[in-house]
Amino acid sequence: MDKSFLKSSGVVTAMTFLSRILGLVRDFFIAKYFGANGLTDAFLVAFRIPNFLRRLFGEGAFSQAFIPILADAKVNQSEQEVQRVINHIGTKFLKILIIITVIAVVAAPVIIFMFAWGFYFSEDLTKFNLASDMLRITFPYLLLISLVAFSGSILNTYDQFAVPAFTPVLLNLSMILSSIYLSQYLDEPIMALAWGVLIGGVLQLLFQIPFLLKINKLPKFTKGDHQSVKTLKKRMLPALFGVSVSQINLLIDTMIASVLVSGSVSWLYYSDRLLELPLALIGIALATVALAKLSVHYANKDTQQFTRTIDYALKLGLILGLPACAGLVLLAEPLIITLFQYDAFSVFAAQQSALSLMAYGSGLVAFITVKILAPVFLSRGDTKTPVKAGIIAMLSNVILNVVLGYYYDHVGLAVATSLSALINASVLYFYLAKQKIFHFSNDLIKMFFKVCLASFIMSIFILNFDQVNSVYLAADALSRISMLGVTISLSVFVYFLSLKLLGINLRKL
Repeated sequence: MDKSFLKSSGVVTAMTFLSRILGLVRDFFIAKYFGANGLTDAFLVAFRIPNFLRRLFGEGAFSQAFIPILADAKVNQSEQEVQRVINHIGTKFLKILIIITVIAVVAAPVIIFMFAWGFYFSEDLTKFNLASDMLRITFPYLLLISLVAFSGSILNTYDQFAVPAFTPVLLNLSMILSSIYLSQYLDEPIMALAWGVLIGGVLQLLFQIPFLLKINKLPKFTKGDHQSVKTLKKRMLPALFGVSVSQINLLIDTMIASVLVSGSVSWLYYSDRLLELPLALIGIALATVALAKLSVHYANKDTQQFTRTIDYALKLGLILGLPACAGLVLLAEPLIITLFQYDAFSVFAAQQSALSLMAYGSGLVAFITVKILAPVFLSRGDTKTPVKAGIIAMLSNVILNVVLGYYYDHVGLAVATSLSALINASVLYFYLAKQKIFHFSNDLIKMFFKVCLASFIMSIFILNFDQVNSVYLAADALSRISMLGVTISLSVFVYFLSLKLLGINLRKL
């Protein structure tokens, strides 16, 4: 198989791993200093709104629609034309972002009401007012990080994967330092997190500029129209919905959680953050490289390599995703206790977060599969099919949220999100098969059963080896990390040994 795919995926995974580890460190400090309560609920809503839109523009619709256009220009046009494409799209994108940002800052209370109406209808409006104030600080992050995503898409198209994958590290560092130091100087300490988000966005944008200059692709302001902008509009508008269904579903979770007991938004947030670690390392890393590679293969009309790339990405996603799914479910409470249960973060909050982590974790393979399959359509310029799948998944999520949320509170919301991801993945594959673009190979099906067996063996080991939760609660931070680290390391060893005994040769793959 294409060694460059594995190498590029490895680079993205390594940089993403660093970013996500720092993200967990960031969340450790948020939990330690601010806990899981009404104030953290307010910040998380104010952060989730621009972050949700960032996912649409960053890892979602904009990049998914823009990269195939740029890749086609790179393969079939001159470098001067490629620069014109970058300039025209970049100028239009910036204008739209400025308008959205100004409107959002002015109408912050209205937006908070739209996305967390439960804050407004509570007896105390503290959460609502605080969230509105923080949104005015955090929303300009959308403009900054969307330009970062634009720059990253250019770098990815030119096989520069490390820099865009490393960039989120700067946001995490900014929020960590703000929570530790800036919070000491503010009347409302949690406001420091909002300022940390804004500062992080500025740092991320400035960081990428030298690398764009290095490949001589720094966007420049320009006037007039260009066909590439019209093509982007045509592809992006439906893609805004289609490729980001999981994020829309998480936002719906937040909306409904805002009417539940205080702390529900935070419990979902902390469990989602642990889900995001393997999802980013596996799903997003594979999707980022796959889109760039698939777009080039499609532009070159290399059907064989196009199909092999999909198969290869799914195999890697399966081998890495299924044991991670089992680990998140079986080690949910030890993970939450080890990473977050300190000082202001109570034992009860840890228990509630662990329950929703189990629910989210059970859907990890489905989330990863969506990340891999959606770019297949987008690399071919087809944005309508992911929208069809997305509509079905989102409607399913809304119905499941109402039913399961009513009976099982925040845990029901997490279960609904995982089930909707499974529905989304199934529908995407149905259309791939129907359009005769891709079918599961016999090798992939055989590997699925072997990976399931290896994951089952690993699960039996975890259940018999790991310490009970009370042991974690009684231990200090270093002891918790040590116990959890030993369990995870030995589980990984057992899993890959089982794969080898079952005849899966990773080196050959």
